[in-house]
Amino acid sequence: MKLIIKIIITSLLVMILASFMKKSIVVDEFTSAIYVAIVLGLLNIFVKPVFVVFTLPVTFFTLGLFLLVINAVMVMICDKLVDGFHVYSFWSALWFSILLSISQSIVYRFIENKI
Repeated sequence: MKLIIKIIITSLLVMILASFMKKSIVVDEFTSAIYVAIVLGLLNIFVKPVFVVFTLPVTFFTLGLFLLVINAVMVMICDKLVDGFHVYSFWSALWFSILLSISQSIVYRFIENKI
């Protein structure tokens, strides 16, 4: 049940962020946002650890800031996999991933005690 609630919350956050970033992120409909939430979750589970291992020296020298680049790449991969979700530039993906991570952590902190 918690997983379904987190997917719905992430989908809502994707829709909200896309409405704020109208010229750089486009989500056609709510079902696309649900697919984005699911695909981003799966990419973060299976693909991101591989990228982190391969880029460990770069991540070490940038004091972890390269992880932001990896998150942006995950968003761009999600753009290629999900129809109805469009990211127009790397910088848009970077800002979207930063804002999504911050908003998820805030919302999850508030609802964690209520679930």
